[in-house]
Amino acid sequence: MNSEVYQAFYPNHWRVSPQKAVEDVCAAEDTNVWVAIDAGSTLGFVAVKLHVWDSMGEIYTIAVDPEFQGRGIGSALIEFALAWMKDAGMSVAIVETGGDPGRERARHTYEKVGFELFPVARYFKKL
Repeated sequence: MNSEVYQAFYPNHWRVSPQKAVEDVCAAEDTNVWVAIDAGSTLGFVAVKLHVWDSMGEIYTIAVDPEFQGRGIGSALIEFALAWMKDAGMSVAIVETGGDPGRERARHTYEKVGFELFPVARYFKKL
């Protein structure tokens, strides 16, 4: 993404927007959130939205503390979310992430639990 579009997405710094996004999703009434905790430490969380009109569950946000990544926590959170979606009557699950190198581990985890890539082209232009 070019620098003008990037600045439009993250006007105050790239760390501010993700923090606000997490706060907003955790407070949203249409979102269910589960947190992985061990010995009093928060390891990660998953937030799920149900799109009842098309029987689709969406893993809207998932994160694992970098200190605990690579230990199966993300996969366990996803498997939990998928089972919950199925019990809620959903027939399809979706999760989205970026194609950049920084999200390679996330893509690997999604594919490991059975998600398949849906090729899509998304274009941006600063107005």
